[in-house]
Amino acid sequence: MKHDFKELKLDRVTRRFAHAGGRAVAALDGLSITIPRGEFVALLGPSGCGKSTALNCIAGLLALSDGSIHLDDMRIDVLPPEARGFGMVFQNYALFPHMSVRRNIGFGLRMRGVADAEAARRVDAALKLVQLAGHADKLPGQLSGGQQQRVAIARAIVVEPPLVLMDEPLSNLDAKLRLEMRSEIRRIHRNLGRSTIYVTHDQDEALSLADRIVVMKDGTARQVAAPAEVYANPADLDVARFMGYRNELALTVKRRDGERVVVEGEGLTLTGTAKGELAPGTRARAMLRPDDIVVADAGAAVPNAIDGVVDAIEYGGRESLIDVVTQGGARLHVRSAAAAEVGAPLRVGIPESRLLVYREAAA
Repeated sequence: MKHDFKELKLDRVTRRFAHAGGRAVAALDGLSITIPRGEFVALLGPSGCGKSTALNCIAGLLALSDGSIHLDDMRIDVLPPEARGFGMVFQNYALFPHMSVRRNIGFGLRMRGVADAEAARRVDAALKLVQLAGHADKLPGQLSGGQQQRVAIARAIVVEPPLVLMDEPLSNLDAKLRLEMRSEIRRIHRNLGRSTIYVTHDQDEALSLADRIVVMKDGTARQVAAPAEVYANPADLDVARFMGYRNELALTVKRRDGERVVVEGEGLTLTGTAKGELAPGTRARAMLRPDDIVVADAGAAVPNAIDGVVDAIEYGGRESLIDVVTQGGARLHVRSAAAAEVGAPLRVGIPESRLLVYREAAA
């Protein structure tokens, strides 16, 4: 498989499974995306959304029900996995426990019949890239979890694949190691200059690693965009919920002027940013991140001022998560470094640009 490809293209890729009741269920439904050489793309979503199915279809581990996959002008979904030549990093590392680090990394080269001298050169280069040159003769059991994951990455890249596929590679690591490995994976990706497709359910991982994020739900791509766009402007209610917009208020549209929309309900009248069609009288959901709510002094003039009472405080170090119950009974989650006491009154404000208003989804 050529290494200097220009783009990988998924065209309406679909994968159906037979349901116990006899009908076919789409685990992946019409996914279309073009990934240029060198791009890092994260497939993000909750369990069962279709992200691992998409990765396995690209790898050739699952056959397509519909659609096609092309590497430039070459159709590859008709090829077996070994003919595609992609590198894959699994969640459980899948290392051979009886083989040294060096032999684990070189296994794919031996299977491809690469000459010993060339294989040794490539293994040495991969060891250096993942910063494990001093551990070449150890067994996997003698390594930490982060080091084992680096061995798995080295084994995937040593065959010089056109594309590296990673299926939740950090989920078995502790929090500190996950942070360290994020920067390592990004560094390795930059050094290789090839494309990476990375499956994760962790929003922070996707935001910190990817050039583009594909947010998935129920087998479909709900939004494909740069991390900053997905974070600040979720395409729909489901994306907003998944991306950490914990505050969700059921309100009614009072009036709209361009992107500016006024909504009311639960004893509140608020001005926010309209997302989609929102005519007066429409039932809507106003979405807001805890981080975007501003704690204000009593009586202070702030946009979208809301008065309430502190109901709970969850200490979080530099900042705490404060639950505020409004006079109309709505509950707001507020992340702030401001001092607060349970039972004390608290005024908060909401910037209009950060209050995103979506049409309420049909039941």
